[in-house]
Amino acid sequence: MMKKIYIALLTCASIASCDIDRLPYGSMDTDRIENDPNAYIQSLLNGTYAQLKAWSDPMHRCGEYAGDNMMIRGSSTDAFYEFISFSRTPNNGRLNQFWNAGYKAIAQASNIIDMFEEGQNVEFDNKLGECYYIRGLMYFYLVRAYGRPFYQNPSVNLGVPIVNGTPEDVVNLELPDRATVQQTYEQIIADLLKAEEMLTIDNGAIYASKGAAQALLSRVYLYMSGTYDSPNLQYAQLAVDYADKVINSGDYALLPRDQFMRYNTYTPENNAETIFAVKRVASEFSGDDHFYGVGGMYANIGGMGWGEMYASAKYIDLLNETGRNDWRPEKYRIVDARAAFIEPTYSRNASTGAFTEVFRFIKQDAANGFNYVQAPITRNGNVITCRDGDQTYTLSAVDAAQEIYSINYNDNRTYTGVLDNFITLNRVYPQFYITKASREGEDSHLHSPVISRLGEVYLNRAEAYAKLGNYNAARTDLNLIRTRSIVGGAYATLDASNASVRIDKERQLELAYQAERSYDVFRNGGSLSRAYPGPQVQNENIAASDFRVIYFIPQDAINSYPGTLTQNPTQ
Repeated sequence: MMKKIYIALLTCASIASCDIDRLPYGSMDTDRIENDPNAYIQSLLNGTYAQLKAWSDPMHRCGEYAGDNMMIRGSSTDAFYEFISFSRTPNNGRLNQFWNAGYKAIAQASNIIDMFEEGQNVEFDNKLGECYYIRGLMYFYLVRAYGRPFYQNPSVNLGVPIVNGTPEDVVNLELPDRATVQQTYEQIIADLLKAEEMLTIDNGAIYASKGAAQALLSRVYLYMSGTYDSPNLQYAQLAVDYADKVINSGDYALLPRDQFMRYNTYTPENNAETIFAVKRVASEFSGDDHFYGVGGMYANIGGMGWGEMYASAKYIDLLNETGRNDWRPEKYRIVDARAAFIEPTYSRNASTGAFTEVFRFIKQDAANGFNYVQAPITRNGNVITCRDGDQTYTLSAVDAAQEIYSINYNDNRTYTGVLDNFITLNRVYPQFYITKASREGEDSHLHSPVISRLGEVYLNRAEAYAKLGNYNAARTDLNLIRTRSIVGGAYATLDASNASVRIDKERQLELAYQAERSYDVFRNGGSLSRAYPGPQVQNENIAASDFRVIYFIPQDAINSYPGTLTQNPTQ
């Protein structure tokens, strides 16, 4: 029954600089485990899931902050600022945590797989299947952060080391260098296919399941499906096939629009759309701990959170593309349901409680790039003026019903903006708080990071269909997601001339703040542009070929690795 006598969970002693992690019963002798393997495997598996909690925080930050959905109020000494600024270094503590926690989970899952034989009973095999899923999940997230996009010569470019469990001889240990991107993806697929086979019991969205393995396979094959200009039809078809399995299973359902707008408030166990999420509970947070979770950077809720990162002007423009989303309490109107996850911090007069009405627009400044202006307005009948500095401007209506106006500014440029209430500034930026990673169970910044949900699976299939040239099927899937958020927003046509733009836009809108955006841009050969207010370099287009689209291997991991661990190129 046993392949190893003791549970030697040397979770990352050879992979990075960290302590040996011993789970409950980590030193149990063979007889005790053999007498009741079902009891002990559950304890070990719980410890493996626990690693995902430490992993999910840096996973979110390195995936989301490198995109264009958010901005930060200013530079920061925190290591996460390198994700935003693209000033890559190998000595980044948050990337080190991401690497360490990922390989801890891989080691623990692998040791359980090596320890127990399959075929004891259905429940036991299901637990082994959960280990295969977790291992495949970790390798996928690691390779997309540290390995180049799959379409860029995967048989040569380096992925990550494949180290499946504690080697027999830890004294004379020498581990292999990084596998290629191709080899890493082969490992991911092998693990997820094995998980799909063994996972026959669905214990809910906070545990690995057959649906979770299939949903992730749909994304993995999509990442392998090439670009729109040069698609890999084999992998695109496999992305469709695995999306079909999830969608046709009937195990998951898209939330209706009104419930979707409260997606962040539902626990994953009570959300029909969530396929797999990393479960967090309120007891894991106490006092100021809410400041340090993912949501704490995006908002201050109930006095908790730094509230230093906001929805980018680019993302807000996307939300407003089909009609203005008006967040003013007295005129609240959400056109795109995804706008419900944005909450501007409107300022009231301390004495009267009244709002100050302003004309808000973004102006171009030669020295500082793009900046917000919130100019107080005066109404005189149908004439609306605003004052900025010592100058007064008369506004011209663009869409008076939506209170969208333009201004002929003193720099000889015409800008378009909206009448709104004054939004509180942090430094010089209006605070467009993001709540998508907060308020689970209405508990401040409690958030169980979503790994897979049905909305993404439909978008995976839409993109894969488009790469296969089946634009009618792609449009059907795309519109299903789009019209859920935008009533009457369906596209009448989808073809080779517009599919990539429209599908990419919908993925950006739908999957924002789920750590997907930067990877989506680069895996399809796109460029990242962040020409909007914020301290990021605003006039830079980061191409998919840029060395900075992937992260450096943590130097601590290289220093402690028993063998060669090749660093990523520096240019």
